[in-house]
Amino acid sequence: MKKALPARDPAETTISMSGSENASAGTKMKDETPTGNAQQHAAVFTTEAVSFAVDGKTILHPLDISFNAGEISGLIGHNGSGKSTLIKLLARQIQPSGGRILFDGIAAGSYDIRAFARAVAYLPQDTSSAGGMTVKELVACGRYPWHGALGRFTDLDREKVETAMKLTHVDTLAARMVETLSGGERQRVWIAMLVAQDSRCLLLDEPTSALDIAHQMEVLGLVRELCRTKDLSAILVLHDINIAAHFCDHLHALKQGHLIAKGPSQSLLEEETLHTIYGANMGVTAHPVHGTPLAYVI
Repeated sequence: MKKALPARDPAETTISMSGSENASAGTKMKDETPTGNAQQHAAVFTTEAVSFAVDGKTILHPLDISFNAGEISGLIGHNGSGKSTLIKLLARQIQPSGGRILFDGIAAGSYDIRAFARAVAYLPQDTSSAGGMTVKELVACGRYPWHGALGRFTDLDREKVETAMKLTHVDTLAARMVETLSGGERQRVWIAMLVAQDSRCLLLDEPTSALDIAHQMEVLGLVRELCRTKDLSAILVLHDINIAAHFCDHLHALKQGHLIAKGPSQSLLEEETLHTIYGANMGVTAHPVHGTPLAYVI
């Protein structure tokens, strides 16, 4: 017998229609706005009518999104919805076709490239370019924005590398070659590199896509621990809605390049909302231990 879901306070979630209809998806944005303290967070990243097109094809329609500082935000949606494109835009890996992106309230493009890298660390989907390096050497690459290619590696740099390896629990692997590590170990090493970078915001594009469930929980648990202990902000692209809701404070759902739902993570775990996001018949039940909403495909 299914465990009943806890009752939700109607004041906790409000629904409003966006100004423009998603004609291709046949839906309008579902805005599940938090109340109370959650609204008081300053935005670490803000997009203002940001769009992206390539070869005449629109990948992202104008988006207005605020990502709260000090929180873990998740980007969810089906394949090809524009999640990775958006996080690449935030990381300045590609340039928007229209609109603008603000970081800490200032146009992201106005930052010097090294100054931006000192504040924002980006981990792409493809992290296969570390052959021939030891764990410690790879983690040390995170210090590049602070001294450049020809700068001298200082005692402070060495301290940051050692601290990063300890925080991510890879210090015992320091002398290992990166290619000899398991998938979970390798991902922790890449995250250690971001920690050594000493940035305030982490951008992670599908950090668990090639990992089994145990290593997914381990890596995302590490990200959450780092965000809490170091007061970091993080924006993650994730596919599994249950994992996203478990580890993220807020979720932003994209579909065909449109923002169609947003809100506190568990507020998006409703059957109608999930069907709109994924186009699949889904149900929601209560977690047998925690009592939190848990989505499943019907």
